[in-house]
Amino acid sequence: MPGADGSDGGPEVTGHTVLLVPVPELEPFVRARTEHYDLDYVSADPRFVHAHVTALAPFLAPDDLDADALDRVSEIASATMAFDFRLEEVSVFPNGIVHLLPEPRGPFEALTDRLWRAFPRCPPYAGEFGSVVPHLTLDALSDSVTRGSTRDLVSSHLPAHCRADRLDLAWYSPGDCRILHSWPLAR
Repeated sequence: MPGADGSDGGPEVTGHTVLLVPVPELEPFVRARTEHYDLDYVSADPRFVHAHVTALAPFLAPDDLDADALDRVSEIASATMAFDFRLEEVSVFPNGIVHLLPEPRGPFEALTDRLWRAFPRCPPYAGEFGSVVPHLTLDALSDSVTRGSTRDLVSSHLPAHCRADRLDLAWYSPGDCRILHSWPLAR
C-alpha cells in the first residue's frame, strides 16, 4: 500500500547509473583521491575503474534498464571504433572541478551525442551545463587544492597514452559502486 508520500514503502533508490569509458592508466591516482575524500565511493568490484571519462550521466533508473535499453547501448558500442587518446592538460571548470582534458575530444563527443540521441530523456549531466566537455575528474579546488598542486600530484602519470576500448554501465551509490554491464567498442 502506498505511503502518505505516494511511495510504495520500499527502499529509496539513492544511486544512479553512468555510462563511462574507463581509463585504467589513471586508476592509481583517481582511486587514491577517492579513498582520501570518500570511502563510500571506493568500489570493491574488481571490474570497476574509478578513473573514467563520462559518456552519459545520469543514465536510466534501474527499473528502466530493460533488455531493449541494454540492446541499444550494445549497438552503439559495437558501432563505435575503439580509439586512442592522450591525457596531459590539467584544467578547472568554473565550479572548481579539476580535471584532465582528453585529446582528441571528438570521439568522446560523438559517443555522448549518439547515446543522448538514443536516450533523449537522459541529457548529459541532467542538462545542467550548456555544453558537454569530455574530461577525467581529478579533484576539486579547496583551501589546500589548486590546479598547480593537482598538476604536481598527477604529473608522474602524465602524459597518459590511453585507449578507449569499452563502454561500461556503472552503478554509483554509497557503499555499492559496481559495474552492471560492459560492452567492447569495435576493433
